Amino acid sequence: MSSLHPETRAVHLPNPPLNGSTPIAVPLYQTSGFVFDDPAVFADGMGRPDGAFVYGRLSNPTVRALEEAVAGLEGGVGAVAAGSGMGAINTVLFGLLQPGDHVIAQTALYGGTAASFADLQERFGVSVTYVPQDDPAAAREAIRPETKLLYLETIANPMTQVADLPGMCAVAGEAGVTTVVDNTFASPVLCRPLEHGADVVVHSMTKYLSGHSDVLGGIAVFADDAAHRKVWSYATKLGATLDPFAAWLTLRGMQTLPLRMARHCDNTRSLATRLAEHPAVAAVHWPGLPSHPSYELAAKLLPDFGGVFSFDLVGGRAAGERFMSSVRLALLAPSLGGVETLILHPATTSHRSLTAHELQRAEIGEGTVRVAVGIEHPDDLWADFAQALDA
Repeated sequence: MSSLHPETRAVHLPNPPLNGSTPIAVPLYQTSGFVFDDPAVFADGMGRPDGAFVYGRLSNPTVRALEEAVAGLEGGVGAVAAGSGMGAINTVLFGLLQPGDHVIAQTALYGGTAASFADLQERFGVSVTYVPQDDPAAAREAIRPETKLLYLETIANPMTQVADLPGMCAVAGEAGVTTVVDNTFASPVLCRPLEHGADVVVHSMTKYLSGHSDVLGGIAVFADDAAHRKVWSYATKLGATLDPFAAWLTLRGMQTLPLRMARHCDNTRSLATRLAEHPAVAAVHWPGLPSHPSYELAAKLLPDFGGVFSFDLVGGRAAGERFMSSVRLALLAPSLGGVETLILHPATTSHRSLTAHELQRAEIGEGTVRVAVGIEHPDDLWADFAQALDA
């Protein structure tokens, strides 16, 4: 399967045979545990991620099928699924870091991740240095003897800055530092960070992987078997386990991921280009526009530029609030990656935990509006945005 294109691998999911035949769809194993005839097999399954299925907190056939599917799409050796995107991120952070460690993180971060780093600093003495996501020299300068982890986002939330994955991962690799990349905004269709030298990839599966706004889930994919087993062991203690039904829904959604991502990107291109030409719009932040500071890097790294963008209106926050109250087709709601178009105000929602200085560091304005573009007809979306701009 590794020689096939992602579009093909997304359709043909790993599915173990049963009694000489194989079901077309991955079955849902809605059970808390499993019965054994052999005590030795029972005991062995308790201690490793690829052993016999024992208990739902440790493993489940549906969840493991999802882990193998996402690991296959990302090119990893294994994965650990969790009950949410932040569950996956924090499982990795707490599974790999110790008190006194040092982390280098990019300045433009999702608000929940930034809050986790603040908590790590306050409660566990894990220091964090923030550097631009496209500045390997700054990352190299920030490395200390106690540096253990570099944290990046392929496409940053919400201002869509693109990380220099090859350059930043190379710096971390030379120093023996583990690189973790949040690939949620790109999905494995647009980018596979392990191919650029990353060690761990995390996703909020709530977003593009499931794709229908009906699942809460997260996953971490590993390039190294030892790291996979270490984090799996911590995850079983933490208990941030994905339930089988959420895994089953995600597997179902993943089969159309390449088709959906193509439509998300096309619709975003249509909206972002039109907005950039509108006199009421002060700036549009999407790496597919030549005006975006990440445009040249994104064009080299990605086959397309993603389904999320942000923009600022001439009237600032007041104009942004009027716009969000005036849309009719787009929905004022959290999250992204579903088939419907969603908008929100990052400063008071997704990034509400950031201080004014931290918002400025992430380049988020008080009036910035984030748009997660769905798969509706582009002309209907533009008509909705145009009438809201007139308002």
